Amino acid sequence: MKIGFSLPQLGAHAREAARIPEFAAAMEKAGADSLWVGDRLMAATDPKVGYAGSATIPPEFNQVLDPFLTLALAASATERVRLGANVLIAPLYPPAILARALTTLDVASGGRLIPGFGIGWSPEEYEAAGVPFTKRGARLEQTLDALEAIWTTDPAEYSGSLVSVPRHRTELKPVQKPRPPIHLAAFTPAAMERVGRRGDGWLPVVPVPGPPEWGVQLRKLRGVVDHAAEQAGRDPGAIETIVRVNVKSGTPLEHVADAVRRTAGQSGFDDFFIDLTYVSASVDNLLDDAHHLLALLD
Repeated sequence: MKIGFSLPQLGAHAREAARIPEFAAAMEKAGADSLWVGDRLMAATDPKVGYAGSATIPPEFNQVLDPFLTLALAASATERVRLGANVLIAPLYPPAILARALTTLDVASGGRLIPGFGIGWSPEEYEAAGVPFTKRGARLEQTLDALEAIWTTDPAEYSGSLVSVPRHRTELKPVQKPRPPIHLAAFTPAAMERVGRRGDGWLPVVPVPGPPEWGVQLRKLRGVVDHAAEQAGRDPGAIETIVRVNVKSGTPLEHVADAVRRTAGQSGFDDFFIDLTYVSASVDNLLDDAHHLLALLD
């Protein structure tokens, strides 16, 4: 089973940004398989939409590091671990800027990037970026088309109803061919269909604590992805699944390890990364907890 961790990026961890290379190197040495970032542009004081179905936004979102720079710091201190985003809110970024940042990360890491994309949930983040909140699913689709063009053709160009990229030279390409594997977060029917139709990977979530049969439900949802892939003439077996484990504050690490093993057994998935943002109060705590979990799951 592959086990990774979120990088110190949010909340109290953000104040210790200088220790990101130390954390990344320690996790690689300890045997972790992947390191991850999320994407928060801002935390609205009076949100129109709260986080994860609530009416509020977690206080940890009040302090956040840039995902691209955080991954770059981790890349500089490691040689083997995969470096992932779960997820970048792709519609917030002009495709040319997004492509440049991700190409830089893939080249600098020697081809270890896993770009994960989603559409987000915060109207205020879209407002701050100057992007309409409506049609964000369609904007994601066109952004993916634009990235495909930039990464696989030279000269490259893309013209869509929502995003466009003028014809230009793109001689610097990602190390991974034909491009980095695009992973998509999805739970709604339309988003699941998108994964099967054009994604290289699916990024589901397991809450801990959570329902004891969550892995069974994930397996059923994966069937939606597989069916969509078959309908699109694609091989479902070529689409990987990487499971994010969201751990609530105060959860014993033994319960986290049990949930990972139970989910793996129920779903058949074997690639996980664990987010300890709400559990570990400092990078020192985060290091200790991550090492403990690796030992429990060995």
